[in-house]
Amino acid sequence: PPGKKVLIVYAHQEPKSLNGALKRIAVEELSKQGCSVTVSDLYAMQFEPRATRNDIVGSLHNPEEFNYGAEMWEAYKRGSLSSDVIEEQKKVQEADLLIFQFPLYWFSMPAIMKGWMDRVLVQGFAHEFPNCYDSGLLKNKLALFSFTTGGTKEMYAKGSISGDIRYLLWPMQHGIMHFCGVQVLAPHICFAPEYVSEEERKEMLIAWAERLKTLWKENPINCSPEWYFK
Repeated sequence: PPGKKVLIVYAHQEPKSLNGALKRIAVEELSKQGCSVTVSDLYAMQFEPRATRNDIVGSLHNPEEFNYGAEMWEAYKRGSLSSDVIEEQKKVQEADLLIFQFPLYWFSMPAIMKGWMDRVLVQGFAHEFPNCYDSGLLKNKLALFSFTTGGTKEMYAKGSISGDIRYLLWPMQHGIMHFCGVQVLAPHICFAPEYVSEEERKEMLIAWAERLKTLWKENPINCSPEWYFK
């Protein structure tokens, strides 16, 4: 609906890729609906994935012994995080919906996107015990993981070699997004695009565009272990 803000965090090196096309379609479709869409193109930005001392501007809270989590929390409170982290936090803060678009690497997200999670979702900003899971600091936001796989749909079935695809969504959707209070929409998965026909790839893009048309009517998944492991 008009006025909704969307942040697409996108991790692929090649604009001509299927991931690039999926990202483009999301921008076009959501913009058409009157949403304002921002893209963090991590490779193009040369986003720094490493969590280091450089993420804190100025002096440390405890210079004797470096504790990244504790230092980031203190730096967040006093407004002295590095500018690239602050920039991404602003985008997250403003967004009603976060879409993560990426190719699956080793049952997970690419390092550059994991680094985004590590550096941006700081304590005090995204969570602050006991304010996590349903009371996480980013509640009232939605997230959607849209990704491509190397393996086929059959390989990611429950009794199959890779196990149920939902198992590997647990750390990403539950351990990161739900932990920060974000509600999660069903993932959008394009299985094995490299091994299908050009025609089937086109169908994948059409299916994504169709889904986006009614995305705001969708209910989040049930945020419990049952959804992943039943």
